[in-house]
Amino acid sequence: MDKVTQAIGGTCQNDPICSAFAGLLDNATWAPLVAVAITIVLIIMLAFVLRNLVHRIITRVVNRAATGGSITSRFRKNAVPDGIDALLHERRKQRAETMGSVLKHVASIVILGTATLTVLDRLTIPIAPLLTSVGILGVAIGFGAQELVKDFIAGMFMLLEDQYGVGDVIDAGAAVGTVEAVTLRITRLRDVDGRVWYVRNGTITRVGNESQGWSRAYVDVPVAYDTDLTKVRALLEHVAEEIWADAELRESKIVEQPQVFGVEQLSDSSLVFRIAAKTLPSAQPEVSRELRIMVKAALDTAGIALVATA
Repeated sequence: MDKVTQAIGGTCQNDPICSAFAGLLDNATWAPLVAVAITIVLIIMLAFVLRNLVHRIITRVVNRAATGGSITSRFRKNAVPDGIDALLHERRKQRAETMGSVLKHVASIVILGTATLTVLDRLTIPIAPLLTSVGILGVAIGFGAQELVKDFIAGMFMLLEDQYGVGDVIDAGAAVGTVEAVTLRITRLRDVDGRVWYVRNGTITRVGNESQGWSRAYVDVPVAYDTDLTKVRALLEHVAEEIWADAELRESKIVEQPQVFGVEQLSDSSLVFRIAAKTLPSAQPEVSRELRIMVKAALDTAGIALVATA
């Protein structure tokens, strides 16, 4: 016990803060022990204060990153629908909160780990063997958990680059479906059959996102060779103007006025026209169905029959 007391006393003398506390206690025999105890308490308190301060700063940065002005005005010349703004806001919020959580964990580990090592040093416990052991253990864990580390790194870059988010319809290679949850390790998808897929982020080598920015709905209209092409084009352009005039569709689903691309394909039995519309993300199926109904009604009214394609 005397050796420990002497070692702590020697450590206290080399520490200006500890020696100052010992001086306040008139350098009594027990003064170094009390001074070291006070120093350790101050280190722990400072570590937690610093941790809380860093967490507050991270939270403030996250809240600022989660909010922002609309970037969707480029899709419209006039008003921008609230739906896409809300979607982008949620994506920003989720990405910022996830990265904020990671930064808070890293900050906690660094600050509290440094405080622990400092306390051990004040107690004259050798930390060099401990650091060596931790280093060896880290290397062993790194080799044994390579896939886990790969998943986490891929998940961080996916969030930073905003490749996809909750609610997006994506093709992740292994599965195609709607994203229900995103973590640093896995992405959870639900396909059209209701099946839930858990895909590790490290195994995703490419992603096709059908819900980012805007989508395109199109309908192919096959007609016979002897059909008046000018008349068909005029009918489809009228349909495009009519669907654009629908206030409900224009405000909630369609971004730009639909366009008629003209003859898209030639076959031995038909000519194929195409009408397309730029839509909000994931709204193309609804707009495509509406286009089919309106195109069919217009062709029936004009007495133009559709031709089956091979």
